[in-house]
Amino acid sequence: MTAQLNHYIAGQPQEGKSGRRSDVFNPATGEVAAQVPLASTAEVDAAVRAAAEALPKWAATPPLTRARVMFKFKELIESNRDRIAEAISREHGKVLSDAAGEVTRGMEVVEFACGIPHLLKGEFNENVGTNVDSYSVRQPLGVVAGITPFNFPAMVPMWMFPVAIACGNTFVLKPSERDPSAPLILAELLAEAGLPAGVFNVVHGDKEAVDAILDHPEIQAVSFVGSTPIAEYVYHRGTANNKRVQALGGAKNHMIVMPDADMDQATDALMGAGYGSAGERCMAVSVAVAVGSAGDALMERLTPKVQNLRIGPYSDSEAEMGPLVTKQHYEKVKGYVDIGVEEGAKLVVDGRDFKMQGYENGYFIGGCLFDEVKPDMRIYKEEIFGPVLSVVRAESYDEAAALVNAHEYGNGTAIFTRDGDAARTFASRVNVGMVGINVPIPVPMAFHSFGGWKRSLFGDHHMHGPEGVRFYTRLKTVTSRWPTGIRAGAEFVMPTMK
Repeated sequence: MTAQLNHYIAGQPQEGKSGRRSDVFNPATGEVAAQVPLASTAEVDAAVRAAAEALPKWAATPPLTRARVMFKFKELIESNRDRIAEAISREHGKVLSDAAGEVTRGMEVVEFACGIPHLLKGEFNENVGTNVDSYSVRQPLGVVAGITPFNFPAMVPMWMFPVAIACGNTFVLKPSERDPSAPLILAELLAEAGLPAGVFNVVHGDKEAVDAILDHPEIQAVSFVGSTPIAEYVYHRGTANNKRVQALGGAKNHMIVMPDADMDQATDALMGAGYGSAGERCMAVSVAVAVGSAGDALMERLTPKVQNLRIGPYSDSEAEMGPLVTKQHYEKVKGYVDIGVEEGAKLVVDGRDFKMQGYENGYFIGGCLFDEVKPDMRIYKEEIFGPVLSVVRAESYDEAAALVNAHEYGNGTAIFTRDGDAARTFASRVNVGMVGINVPIPVPMAFHSFGGWKRSLFGDHHMHGPEGVRFYTRLKTVTSRWPTGIRAGAEFVMPTMK
């Protein structure tokens, strides 16, 4: 019997009332694994009302008490890591080791949120004027919301709600309807950790739920991760409704390989960054820019490794790469490979005809490797979000760096070199938000902040880390004077600190 999932509102599972449901598939088999309700505007409103009711008491809860909930939540994530990873892999398709790594990286943001008493400390100045003191505090915004993608169903929500909740806000999460089970497990664990009912709510849905969040007058801020067209839509609609919005969009991450690089290290880095999680990562490296003689050396090493990728279902402990998330996405990725061939790129490894024995109905595609890709090709310009790596040849470092800077996306980039001057120049001058030097996927640790530049980010704040605290709070500055028995009379000019 197909599992029937529910919303999570006011501390309790809630059956969907809209009459609309969506199938959740096991990507390895193509079979329906569960059904998830798609929320109506009224159901989103119910979640927001639950969050609004819980807000006054939670916002007034001492930060240390909120931190203790986060400490307990972290312990529960650790003890339930395998359960969460299993839910991710079953619905997303990524191999279990990758799913477990996702849970760990999300948990690190929870660890960061445990330090919220320190992170919320303000500033104080005594005697900014005679007998006048001034201090600043950071206070929660109110009800906030998150809209998250399918590729990291546990980690990306944990980029958002632990910091938001620790800051004293209440939260409504709209996860991807393609793999919704992991967020529901996290909701259970939060309740077990002592989080009061209504502080964290989960509503599943499609565009109707998204629009309801963006339009709801009670929601003060929205965090989003997804494709650039939707990120731009979320940003403009949310800000038009006077909300604070951070919307992280797509990427086309380049990795420059200099002739002096350790080619074996660079090759291994490209394999993991390009084909891990079947390329379904916003920080995946999808373009390798080989400078000078690096091109032939790189292709010589890459080709056999891509041909010999170990592909299988998440239950195969030897698998390096699983299937794509849905049949529709499989067809999209396969279509991009067709386009690359039509555009004249050299398809060195063709994974389009890969079939997994015993899993013929699964959404498996083999690793694909293009050489001699040109900047005017669609496979270079557009985000494919699959296991497709494009190699571009450049004559010089300057040509390679210019390619990175000219691209519309600016999420992540990397350079592999032994030359400290080239590396430092690249890190300093590249127009990209996250940079790796001999590190292929430069995702910052939780105590730093995550976010790109250009059309990879809409809004003024990156996620988690110090930027996350700033996004989910607003600054209040208090200037105070207590009676001292001295009266100076009314002042009708602009106050100055005489």
